[in-house]
Amino acid sequence: MRLPPNAAHPIRLTPAFQADKVVTMAAAAQGVTGAILDLERAALERWGRGDPDGFLEISAPDLSYFDPFTERRLDGLDALRSMYEDIRGKIHIDRFEIIEPRVQVCADVAVLTYRFKSYGGGGSMHWNATEVYRRDDAGWRIVHSHWALHKPRQSTSLT
Repeated sequence: MRLPPNAAHPIRLTPAFQADKVVTMAAAAQGVTGAILDLERAALERWGRGDPDGFLEISAPDLSYFDPFTERRLDGLDALRSMYEDIRGKIHIDRFEIIEPRVQVCADVAVLTYRFKSYGGGGSMHWNATEVYRRDDAGWRIVHSHWALHKPRQSTSLT
């Protein structure tokens, strides 16, 4: 097929090159997924011992934060640090589950979503979590965090 001189010419990659590229990209995404989940899990383990510093250490200075116990969005690491100081040492989680984690990667941004279930003296808590990570010279840092209480829809009968 002959294209007119002003037409865009498609780039044709050999199947071997395409396969290598796909494998390399998939391996890179798996590496990012593992790194993000490791950061999150380590921060949650500290959180469960009443130590919010795990999250503070992996948060970017310009992060934004939502949860059901804040009246407004918190902007910046200093605002988050201030809120966390009020609850430091008051959180105690015996164990937790990260349920259905999903990491979506696009260049230097990764979005982690999961359901979180924690168990402690007062029973269990169920959450939906979204963490947006950005990679910079310091590594992967949270730039947006959103925690919401998980309220599954009650089934209703059609009869």
